[in-house]
Amino acid sequence: MKRRNFIRNIGTAGMAIPLSSFNSNFNFYTSEEIIRPQALKEGDTIGIVSPASAIFESEPYDIARESFEAMGLKVKFGEFTKSRYGHLAGTDEERASELNNMFADDSVKAIIALRGGSGSSRILDGLDYDLIKKNPKIFIGYSDITALHLAIYKMTGLVTFHAPVAVSTWNSFSSGHLRNILFNKEMPTLVNPSDKGDELVQTRNRIRTITPGITKGKLLGGNLSVLTGIVGTDYFPQDWKGKVLYIEDVGEKVYAIDRMMSQLRLAGVLKQISGFIFGKCTDCDPGGSGYGSLTLEEVLDSYIEPLNIPAFTGAMIGHIDDNVTIPNGIEAEIDAEKGSIRLLAPAVI
Repeated sequence: MKRRNFIRNIGTAGMAIPLSSFNSNFNFYTSEEIIRPQALKEGDTIGIVSPASAIFESEPYDIARESFEAMGLKVKFGEFTKSRYGHLAGTDEERASELNNMFADDSVKAIIALRGGSGSSRILDGLDYDLIKKNPKIFIGYSDITALHLAIYKMTGLVTFHAPVAVSTWNSFSSGHLRNILFNKEMPTLVNPSDKGDELVQTRNRIRTITPGITKGKLLGGNLSVLTGIVGTDYFPQDWKGKVLYIEDVGEKVYAIDRMMSQLRLAGVLKQISGFIFGKCTDCDPGGSGYGSLTLEEVLDSYIEPLNIPAFTGAMIGHIDDNVTIPNGIEAEIDAEKGSIRLLAPAVI
């Protein structure tokens, strides 16, 4: 489902604290030190927040609650989860205070976005980053939630998790990856499923190597269009040296992907990274460019091949049912020929 259409579809992201410029006197996180949150265990409470688009039907809330109860967790919805402000899940003040309150709530051990859509970047200047740093917790989501991941990492150093949102498909693949990393403190090697079905060779979920090789670096990234949307702001990480950049997108035309990759190159991001992973680009096609369009493969290769760094596409990251959990800020080793991502440290303590 296209991220841009989330305002119309379900798709895949105590007392209210007033919205204010909490970060006006806060020192940005500038070192390479990271904060790892506490691991989850059965019986813990996970807080569900709506920092982006709204959901207009009741059933998704029930499914989200039941999914996490099936994982052995208790569920607490935020105060404004069902609020409305246009297509957004409440005003900017409500959505920011809801997330701040969840970090302040001692009974909540992890926080997950109900859905993505749009609107997360509107609340970046309303988050209390000092509060978040003093109360580090697991924070989960993807798509539009990328803006929050990058801002929290930039401002606090907290490891956050690019993973399915609360209303995503929680099948054995996605829930298993989440449990291994967030409950069991494992350092798995993330690889694509190798099921060929009735085919002689694998045709689904194939890896394509852009440049072979093995490299190490801290994982950082998310949704490409959301990521590039905050380039140049105080909430976009400036230090990409040695990082492994991972990106994905949905519903974008190939010419738009080209434009965004150009922005990353011109902003100096691409020249700093040590490795590159492109997940899935769901429903990305040439659009109105027609006959004269570059292919997505040509676009990616034109930006990444000159870097001469290990790089591959096709990872299980994106607007898909089988979605892996990627911890931002954790050191990993990637093998571009195998299409593997091996975590080199636990993401939680």
